[in-house]
Amino acid sequence: MLKWLWLSSLLIVLDQASKWFMVSWLSLYETVAVIPFFNLTMAHNTGAAFSFLAQAGGWQRWFFVGLTVIISTGLIIWLKKLSSAAKLEAISISMILGGAIGNVIDRLCHGYVIDFLDVYYGSYHWPTFNIADSAIVVGAALLIIDSFMATSAQTQEKK
Repeated sequence: MLKWLWLSSLLIVLDQASKWFMVSWLSLYETVAVIPFFNLTMAHNTGAAFSFLAQAGGWQRWFFVGLTVIISTGLIIWLKKLSSAAKLEAISISMILGGAIGNVIDRLCHGYVIDFLDVYYGSYHWPTFNIADSAIVVGAALLIIDSFMATSAQTQEKK
């Protein structure tokens, strides 16, 4: 199922191109209102999801790079071992992999991840994110859905 690596590659290209565009267009913390619940806001995240460990002093950059390399290696091995029937699982893993690599490129090149998508309701703002983050979340959600579908299919087979 390594044939699905094209999806990972596409997501990496889209992620990096969108970040390049946003960096060339917006200054740090600059915001452009798009619709009543969505802005484009330039942000740098030195931490992980939701800025976890963002104030850790710098060591977290290499920790997250190393962790991403280990996880990405595991995902590629997992993808390689999948049967050809596991299409949704392959898509999910490829999305997670593409998102992880997109963000690790930022960490290696800049020391932080470039975020710019700002969703909010009233005064509550979800932490800014990017296309790579979206790919990871959607991929993880699809993987969970796939696992429920597989469990349901196994239950039906036992009946």
